[in-house]
Amino acid sequence: MIASVLFTGLIVRAEEVSVADFPSIQAALDAHPGEQLHLPAGTYEIDRKLVLRGDHAGLTGPGHIIQTNPDQPIIEIENALDIQITGLRLSRPSDANETDAPGIVAIECRDLVIENVQIHDNRTRAGVITLQSCQDARISRCVIRNYMRVTVDDRTHSDDWGYAFNCTDGTGITVNNCTGSLIESNRIVEENLVPTPAIRDQYQLGTLIKRNPVKGAITNQQVWDSGYTDNWQQGSALVVTGPEVSNFTRIIGNHIENAAQGIDLHADHVTVSQNMVINSFVGMKAMHGSQNVLIIGNQFARNSLWAIGLMPGAAAHAENTDGGSIVANNIISEFGYGDAHWIWGDERSPLRFDTGQQPDDPPLTDVVVQGNIIQAIGTPRYAYAVIVPNGENAPRGLRFENNIFHPGTNGIANRDLAP
Repeated sequence: MIASVLFTGLIVRAEEVSVADFPSIQAALDAHPGEQLHLPAGTYEIDRKLVLRGDHAGLTGPGHIIQTNPDQPIIEIENALDIQITGLRLSRPSDANETDAPGIVAIECRDLVIENVQIHDNRTRAGVITLQSCQDARISRCVIRNYMRVTVDDRTHSDDWGYAFNCTDGTGITVNNCTGSLIESNRIVEENLVPTPAIRDQYQLGTLIKRNPVKGAITNQQVWDSGYTDNWQQGSALVVTGPEVSNFTRIIGNHIENAAQGIDLHADHVTVSQNMVINSFVGMKAMHGSQNVLIIGNQFARNSLWAIGLMPGAAAHAENTDGGSIVANNIISEFGYGDAHWIWGDERSPLRFDTGQQPDDPPLTDVVVQGNIIQAIGTPRYAYAVIVPNGENAPRGLRFENNIFHPGTNGIANRDLAP
């Protein structure tokens, strides 16, 4: 193929390298490090990860890559500048779609672009797209479909928990210890593992399969005694984590459906705007020292436990506090009418501002809550529209103005929401 480039008034013609001219995709990548390669239409089976090397390298679709080895990622990039992966379709076959590996993993990259990529049936506890220690990366207009699997959440190594249990788990996009990330206009949908009683019973989800001799410090006594936890939906559609490292992230215009948690933040200076989070038991949360989070103009529909939650977590401390955030102009609708309602019941809240996981977690401080709508059509399936606990480590400096909150069965809030 021939590519034309206009440069200082001249037309420069260069031949575009096609993977079809090589015995394998990896052979083409190895022969042309640091170049943009074209993957023609067709199906390409691999059993080892594809490794992109060299600054300015790239792989452009529309080819369909099928990774048959569940122990390997599909594409890996490490320590590179200005990599582009666009237009591809990536998947795993039905007999090897459960994996502990990501679909695309990028480590210590800068100016990475992953755009218009479809990844189906990469069912993994790791992020289907995983960024680790990257700077100024962009993930745009990608489709991630069916990313969850049945597995075990083993917390026996933690003094806080001390048990292991059967669960569903999986994450669409994981951004860890990264700065300057842009995550926009992606569609992350789970259609396989929805939280029905039949799924729970089939896989004994929530059943504790191992307990330490001593109960974990923050483990609920009822969970410990009964040997069962309701919290068997693990994972998130989109996670930005790395407290005290991850910074300056934009999450804009994404469509998230049927996730466990929609958006999970442990980061500073995050903008969450114009997203649709539908039928996730948690719409979004920001915790573990999440400072300066702007949550504006999102739609949260059919959530079951909460739609928006801000709270400290175990990683919070005096130098890593939660707050200085704004929750504005969001619409929360049909709360309690999601698929997970049967697990959580009616005694929940669309907006939750909470104390920490540990007694010494510094309180959530300085949050503006303005211009939001919580709408209930018919009988509400929540106790209060807003829950703010009391106590020594209760949230401080919350400001509520110009909101429309339809009251729950017990009222608008469990305490006065004076501006």
